Amino acid sequence: MSQIPREIIDEIIHRSDIEQVIGSYVTLKRAGSNLNGLCPFHNEKTPSFTVFPATKSFYCFGCGAGGDAITFVMRTENLDYRAALEVLAQRAGISIPTDDTGAEEGVPRKRLYEMNLEAAKFFRNCLFDEQYGKEALAYLHEHRKLSMATIKHFGLGYSPNNWWMLTNYMKGKGYTDDELATGFLCGKSRESGRPYDYFRNRVIFPIIDTSGNIVAFGGRVMDDSKPKYLNTSDTPAFKKSRHLFALNFAKKHCEEQMLLCEGYMDVIALHAAGFENAVATLGTAITPEQARIFAKYTKKVVICYDADNAGQNAAQKAMRLLSEVGVEVRVLKLSGAKDPDEYIKKFGVEAFRRVLGESKSGFDYNLEKIANTYDLSLPEEKIKASADVCAIISGAYAEVEREIYIKRAAERLEISDEALRRDVERARRARARDAKQKESREAQLSVKNIGDRVNPDAAKYIRATSAEEALLGLMLIYDEFRRAAADGTVPISADDFVTDFSRRVFVALCELERSEAGYSKAMLGQMFDIDEMGRIEKIEIDRRRLARNDREVFLACIDGIKQEKAKLCERADDDPFADLRRKQEELKNKKKDKNT
Repeated sequence: MSQIPREIIDEIIHRSDIEQVIGSYVTLKRAGSNLNGLCPFHNEKTPSFTVFPATKSFYCFGCGAGGDAITFVMRTENLDYRAALEVLAQRAGISIPTDDTGAEEGVPRKRLYEMNLEAAKFFRNCLFDEQYGKEALAYLHEHRKLSMATIKHFGLGYSPNNWWMLTNYMKGKGYTDDELATGFLCGKSRESGRPYDYFRNRVIFPIIDTSGNIVAFGGRVMDDSKPKYLNTSDTPAFKKSRHLFALNFAKKHCEEQMLLCEGYMDVIALHAAGFENAVATLGTAITPEQARIFAKYTKKVVICYDADNAGQNAAQKAMRLLSEVGVEVRVLKLSGAKDPDEYIKKFGVEAFRRVLGESKSGFDYNLEKIANTYDLSLPEEKIKASADVCAIISGAYAEVEREIYIKRAAERLEISDEALRRDVERARRARARDAKQKESREAQLSVKNIGDRVNPDAAKYIRATSAEEALLGLMLIYDEFRRAAADGTVPISADDFVTDFSRRVFVALCELERSEAGYSKAMLGQMFDIDEMGRIEKIEIDRRRLARNDREVFLACIDGIKQEKAKLCERADDDPFADLRRKQEELKNKKKDKNT
């Protein structure tokens, strides 16, 4: 894949109003010269996400996500740098060259999309082939009662019971073993190294993103063999924690309500019955990223999980995550059937529509579950039930919500409102105390840089990190300081840095400054991942908050960095194991470079 010309990147950034880009995902409110909103990257109820129009950047003071419009699209849509630029270019009406000379390492996302589309055609043709797909088609059409129209609508297919049929077909279309392995269409034998088909003798469900690209596949056996489902693992084009099955269809019918199911077949059965707002997670319990997807598309989610223990436990997690992102949650309770697919087959569409209308709120569902768990005629059992209810109510954010729950629970448990209210307040104080202690522990660790994944050296070299970040902040903000470091008019070089991350940022800033086109913050996204871009944004914000940012401060930062490096070198000279440590560090860095 060719590099996008610098002048086109600059034009994309110029035309991409960050307020409008982020505003299409996040509800923003004016706060002076900046804008605030709830962060789309972690669950919160008090806005900590800020957009800075003056610097065309954003930063979340809660989770540390930050960067520019490119970084935001990369993180939101799970895209690489080039793909995010393509999204912004299309939005701005800019054409990007498609010349593929000078391919980058790895398999490009577009290539994976094309490969998956070709594989989907293969699976579909096998399903409708008399020789290969007769049994699979009978399973879908006769056993699962799906119409041909529904089978074709979802692009269902079949993978023959053959170890190399898909692999050979795809290689005939020009795809390599490495590409097929990257897309999880084939595996490789540990003994011979020979590729083999990943999906064999399974009904195939293509997973399609909201742009219409086939990003992955799910495969289901037609008997009781294990595993029942086999799903594509994460690839450069697919992260299962950030996708929902059938969202490409449901997004047109879900503004008021969505149905969250446990499996592909439940979703397909519901769509076939006219409930086109149904989706499912992809072989995993719901994730925080998926909860935020729901919040983006709908106001209410009805959880339609299986009636078994596993389904009900999964429902509890889904209720919690969806509530945290502000989505109203209701739970469907089915009697006489284990899942929506079976219920519709046994009782019909109208019966399901009625029971859907009777779905319970998350609190009512849990209250009923607690009441059925304990024998409320016994005082000790009622006390336990009351404690469980208080734990749930104390987690409600709004006072009005807590008041409604208290009245409802008091009536169900046959205790006084006031007694329950006092217990709820005690539980709330305990929650607040625990949260404050946790926050204090995290703050102490943060001050010491412990657990810093972006700059792991920071915990060992606290003073050096502080000096390095102060210098980098000045270089990010002021052209004259960046130029002075890049052209050598001040006595600082990459060798003076102690931490690897700061050194890499310094080198990148200097190289961009010395380049023919000059420095552009947007170009940093090609050199650093989204978490590192968030840290770079924090370094700049922290520096902007300080009153003094003059040349005297700049030179003092340089002196501070050199002093810390000198101290480190002195300690190394006194260390009898210095050579061994240095070799271990070099080996670690070589492994890191190899992996990246």
